[in-house]
Amino acid sequence: MKLTILGCYAATPRTLTNPTSQVLEIKNRMFLIDCGEGTQVQLRKNKIKFSKINHIFISHLHGDHFFGLIGTISTFALLGRTTDLHIYGPKGVKEIITLQLKLSNSWTTYDLFFHELESKESEIIFEDQKVVVKTIPLKHRVYTNGFLFQEKPGERKLNVDAVQQYKIHTAYYQKIKNGGDVTLDNGTVIKNEQLSFDPILPLSYAFCSDTAYKEDIIPIIKNVDVLYHESTFLESEAPLAQKTLHSTAKEAANIALKANAKHLVLGHYSTRYDGIERFKEEAETVFPNVLLGDDGRSFEW
Repeated sequence: MKLTILGCYAATPRTLTNPTSQVLEIKNRMFLIDCGEGTQVQLRKNKIKFSKINHIFISHLHGDHFFGLIGTISTFALLGRTTDLHIYGPKGVKEIITLQLKLSNSWTTYDLFFHELESKESEIIFEDQKVVVKTIPLKHRVYTNGFLFQEKPGERKLNVDAVQQYKIHTAYYQKIKNGGDVTLDNGTVIKNEQLSFDPILPLSYAFCSDTAYKEDIIPIIKNVDVLYHESTFLESEAPLAQKTLHSTAKEAANIALKANAKHLVLGHYSTRYDGIERFKEEAETVFPNVLLGDDGRSFEW
């Protein structure tokens, strides 16, 4: 699982930082999460192929999280894209994008599918053979969701020595990988545990965009491997965080601790601060495994 941060700063534009956008590579799938201004340029800088992105998830309709979407959609068309593109976001995203395409006469060369979200409860919005994606309802000034990406458990690994010892035919190998027992010709049942090894544990990633401190999300993200949680402010600006429905670094760490997350990635820093090291220092007073998100930074697990 690889996370590439394209941008992770708050709304005020600066020449050296970018608003929220990131790419998650999981089980050979590539998901674009939020699409602030400059996302296309950041994709180029980080050498991420546009053609590999088939699903875009938009947390909410504040500009620093989706103003780059129309440009990205248009560029896909300029590049001659023919593959379907799916966009998951709050109700209204289809109207906004469709109007922009209509008035600029820039219709896509590919099919564009919108999956508009309205539920205030967690729901599955994407699922295939290897990955499932659920919403994480957040608390912000407009309707907002985070997203939980979960790998599905893989096949069990064949114990080659054991299957050879019992002279089990190759026709049974897939059944064994799927967790099944095998009955020999003499009627003896060989348990799956004797014929296979446990698969690699599936990984999970939770993206928690703009939100006030919200313990309601803890059951949804319990035991997550990696939690990205906004940390717009330091505790010195806690009243401002409450007023604007954002979180502090310490609050993000508290969510990670209570959710039993393995790693916490911070981001969405207010540009009022000279640097971001203080966010890590503050979060580490609560939670030990803190990583600082920053533009162009990538992490692998």
